[in-house]
Amino acid sequence: MSLPSGLKKIAMNELHLETSPYLLQHANNPVHWKAWNENSLALAKKENKLIIISIGYSACHWCHVMEHESFEDNEVAETMNAHFVSIKIDREERPDIDAVYMKAVQIMTGHGGWPMNVVTLPDGRPIWGGTYFRKNDWINSLERLQEIYTEQPQTIFDYAEKLNDGLQSLSIISKNDTADFNFEILETLVEKWQRSFDWDFGGMARAPKFMMPVNYEFLLRFGHQTKNQKVLDFVNLTLTKMAYGGLFDTIDGGFSRYSVDMKWHVPHFEKMLYDNGQLVSLYCNAYKLTKNKLYKEVIEKTLSFVEKEWLTKEGSFYSALDADSLNEDNHLEEGAFYVWKKEELQLLLPDDFELFSVVFNVNDFGHWEHGNFVLIQNQSLEEIAAKQNISIDTLEQKKKLWEQLLYAEREKRSKPRLDDKCLTSWNAIMLKGFAEAYKALGNQNYLEIALQNADFIVNKIWTPEGNLRHSYKDGKATINGFLEDYAHVIQAFISLYEITFDEKWLLNAKQLTDYAFDNFYDEKAQFFSFTSHKDEALITAHFEVEDNVIPASNSVMADALFRLSIYFENSYYEKICQQMVQNIVPTVDYPSAFSNWLNVLLHFSEQNKELAICGSTALEHLKKINQKYLPNIIIAGNLKTSSIPFLQNRYSENETLFYLCQNKTCQKPTTDFNEIAKEIGI
Repeated sequence: MSLPSGLKKIAMNELHLETSPYLLQHANNPVHWKAWNENSLALAKKENKLIIISIGYSACHWCHVMEHESFEDNEVAETMNAHFVSIKIDREERPDIDAVYMKAVQIMTGHGGWPMNVVTLPDGRPIWGGTYFRKNDWINSLERLQEIYTEQPQTIFDYAEKLNDGLQSLSIISKNDTADFNFEILETLVEKWQRSFDWDFGGMARAPKFMMPVNYEFLLRFGHQTKNQKVLDFVNLTLTKMAYGGLFDTIDGGFSRYSVDMKWHVPHFEKMLYDNGQLVSLYCNAYKLTKNKLYKEVIEKTLSFVEKEWLTKEGSFYSALDADSLNEDNHLEEGAFYVWKKEELQLLLPDDFELFSVVFNVNDFGHWEHGNFVLIQNQSLEEIAAKQNISIDTLEQKKKLWEQLLYAEREKRSKPRLDDKCLTSWNAIMLKGFAEAYKALGNQNYLEIALQNADFIVNKIWTPEGNLRHSYKDGKATINGFLEDYAHVIQAFISLYEITFDEKWLLNAKQLTDYAFDNFYDEKAQFFSFTSHKDEALITAHFEVEDNVIPASNSVMADALFRLSIYFENSYYEKICQQMVQNIVPTVDYPSAFSNWLNVLLHFSEQNKELAICGSTALEHLKKINQKYLPNIIIAGNLKTSSIPFLQNRYSENETLFYLCQNKTCQKPTTDFNEIAKEIGI
C-alpha cells in the first residue's frame, strides 16, 4: 500500500524528527532532507552519491528566499532527490561544520555568507559551493556536477584533493617564540585602521555595516589607556549613530544584525542574542566613561526587550527573532513588523506629527522604500530642542510617550518568528551583558537575571561528566559543547565573580578551564581546537582565531586564562595565554579581525594592575569601583577567609583592607579607600 503523497514527502524528509526551528522550517519541503548524522553520511558512502550540504539559520532572510524559490519547488526537489543525499544544517547548532565548509566556499568563490550550499564527495570533501542560488542556476549546476561525477569522476577527485590540501593548510598557525611583546605595534595598527573609519556616521566606511562590538571594546580601551582622544571620539560617534536607529529599535529596544547602508538606517531586521549581549557590555563600558544618557537608555531598553521577548521561565535566553513577518497581505516580508507609513503616523500622532517627523526623520533621510519609513535620529535631542525652542525635558517626555504609543500599536501586528532554542555560548554572552549592566547601573534586577541564567547553565547544560552541552530546547540539552561554549561560560562566570565576590563562580570557571585543556587543547598547534577531542573529526581541524561578529573562541580563552592565572596564581595558564598571543600578534595585518587579541595584549602592559578588597564591607566598595571604567584593573575580593590563592592571608576581621598589586608585587595594604581610588584613577 502506498502512502498518500503528502505523507510520503514527510516520510522521506527526515527534518520533522529535529528540534531546531530552522530545520523544522524545512520539514515539509519536497526535498528529501536529512540531518547531519552517522546514518546520513553512511548512506552517501553506501550509495556512492554526492552530498548536498545546505547551511543556514532561522532568522536568515535569504535562506527563506532560497527555500521558497528552490527547496519548496518540485522540479528542484526532483533533481536533488534523484542523485544526491541532501543534508540541512542549522549553523547555530553546528558552528563546527559551518566553519569548515565556509572556509571551502571562501577558497572557491572568494566570499561567504548564508544560505551556504556545498556539494561534497561521499566522504565529505567539498568539490563545489556558494551562497544563494536562483532556481535555474541551482538546477543547472547540480545536473552538471552529477554529469561530471558520472562521466569524469577523476576530474572531481583531483579537484577535491587540491581543495582539501588548501583547507588543511589554513588550519596551520605559525609559531613565535619571542618572549617580549612589542606594544608599539598597537599604535601602528590603530593608525592604519583609522584610514577605514567613517567620520560621518561611525563604523567602517563601507556598506553593509556590521556593528563588530569587539572592535569598539578594544578601541575604547586603547583610546582610554593611551589618552588618544581622536580614537575615543570615533568610538563615541559610532555608538551614538548606532543608537539613533533604525539599526537600534528605539520603540522596544534591541539591535538588528547589521545595516545595509552607510548610516546605520535600514537593517537586516533579524535580532540576534549574541549581538545584543555584546552591545550591552560595550555600551555599559562607554557609559562608565562618558555618563552619556543616550547610552544608558540603550542599555535599559535593550535589556527590557531581552527580558520580555527572550528570557524563559527556566532562566535561559532564546536565540533570535526573524527578519521576516507577515504583512497586511498575509505574506512574509522583511521588516514588515518594524516599518511605518507616513499616513499611519499622522493618524497616531495628530498633535505632535511635525515635531515627531523632525526627531525621527519622516522625510527623505528616513525613507526606506515603497513609502515605508524606518525611524532614525540624525541629531541629538538637545540640538532639536534648541532649534524647536522647547525644553529638553519636554522633548524627552514626548519621545517616551510617542514610543509607548507606537509600541502599543506595533504589538497589534504579526510578530517576527522566534527561534526558541537556547545556545550555551550565546546565553553566556548575554549573561555577561546583564552582569556588566549591573556594574554600570546598579539595577538589582540585572544581577538576579544574571544569576538565574548562570544557575540554568550549571543545572541544565553542565553534565555530571564535566562537559557542557551546546543547545537546549524542550527541556533537553543536546550536542556536545564546542570551545565557544566553554570560553564564553568561563568568561561569564568570571564576570559574575566580579560583581558578587562569590568564589564558586571562579572555581566553576577554573573547573571548566581544566576540562577545556584536557579535551580541546592541542599542544602541537598551541591553540584550542574548536571541537572536542571526544567528537568525531571533520574533514579538517578547526582552530578559531579570527575575531568576527563574535570574538574568536581562542581569544576569549586567552583573556580568561590571563585573569584566572592571577586569581589562582597559575603560571601555566599565564604561559599558555602568552604563547597564544605571541603566535597571533606578529601576524596581524588588519586589526579588526584580531581586536580581542590586541585587547589581551594590553593585559601584559605596565598599566595593568590587580586590586584586592578584603573585609566585611568589600561589596560596598566594589559597587563604587565597578561604576568606573577600569579595563586595566583586575578586581578580587572577599568578605571572609578565602580559598583563592591571590586572596589568601589577606582577610582582616576588623577592617577592610585594599591591596594594589602590579607585576606580582603588592603595595602595603591600606584601609583608605580614597587613597586607592586616587591610585587607580577614579
